[in-house]
Amino acid sequence: MADSSFDIVSKVDHQEADNALNQARKEVEQRYDFKGTGASIEWSGETVLIKANSDERAKAVLDVFQSKMIKRGISLKSLESGDAQPSGKEFRLVVTIKDGIDQEHAKKIGKIIRDEGPKSVKSQIQGDELRVQSKSRDDLQETIALLKGADLDVDLQFVNFR
Repeated sequence: MADSSFDIVSKVDHQEADNALNQARKEVEQRYDFKGTGASIEWSGETVLIKANSDERAKAVLDVFQSKMIKRGISLKSLESGDAQPSGKEFRLVVTIKDGIDQEHAKKIGKIIRDEGPKSVKSQIQGDELRVQSKSRDDLQETIALLKGADLDVDLQFVNFR
């Protein structure tokens, strides 16, 4: 009998992220409390750039964007934002959308699988995803339940279960 396997990935649907950004931009343009604050949100390459005339307004725009992301089914674990940086008369906040599992998190997930998972389960890192294999499908399902319960800083999806 061949080994069963699945892949652990961390992907963001960029169309949904774009829709969330457009909804947030429309709300920021229409809301009364953002009038006259120079608040805006837009794509800047692969990152999202938020501008406002104060630190609090920039964080409020980020909050609007996060609420739109949640409504679109995108986990906030896939967003990474720093503090608002003053730039002339405005504050800029750069938000990056994390796509893929970096080496540090992949090693952490592999260690959790080795230490706490069933003994027959093997994992290997393949670029920005992990392949998990075992002879028993039940062990693989147990591993998925273990990882869903683990407190990780990355949004995980389980694909290609065969």
